[in-house]
Amino acid sequence: MHRRTSRAARLVLLLPVFLCALCAGCGGGNVYRVSGKVTFQGKPVPAGKIYFIPDGSKGNTGPTGYADIKNGEYDTGAPGGSHAPAGPVIIAVEGQDPSAPLEKKDKTSEDVAVKVLFPRYEVPAELPKEKSTKDVEVPGEAAKGMTGPPRKAGEVVP
Repeated sequence: MHRRTSRAARLVLLLPVFLCALCAGCGGGNVYRVSGKVTFQGKPVPAGKIYFIPDGSKGNTGPTGYADIKNGEYDTGAPGGSHAPAGPVIIAVEGQDPSAPLEKKDKTSEDVAVKVLFPRYEVPAELPKEKSTKDVEVPGEAAKGMTGPPRKAGEVVP
């Protein structure tokens, strides 16, 4: 014996599918795919992570975009990435050298430390409301602990 499903019951069953499709297609608001190259002292950063953080000091809000850096290139649309917000952002770069020998943190731990090329480097930028390319050059001074572009004497940093 077959039951006939009412039209209303079928709509209720399809509602979760519709909501998932809506969220997948529109979610995130004003976020866009960003890709590019990341270099340090003129050479591709072998591995790491790049972040696009909305600059709240300039009124920008939204989710942080990010991507893995592989062989000096990144793409927020690649698996494991997340699209970046448009407008003023702070770009943060973390670079590592995966070919360097791993060092144990201590004799009793299984944890290992990777070689960091430079402390986290941050620089302000403006991203358009469309898919874009943004190359980032991390200066040699970043290895000495500077976390942004050179500043003028007396410049106030927010």
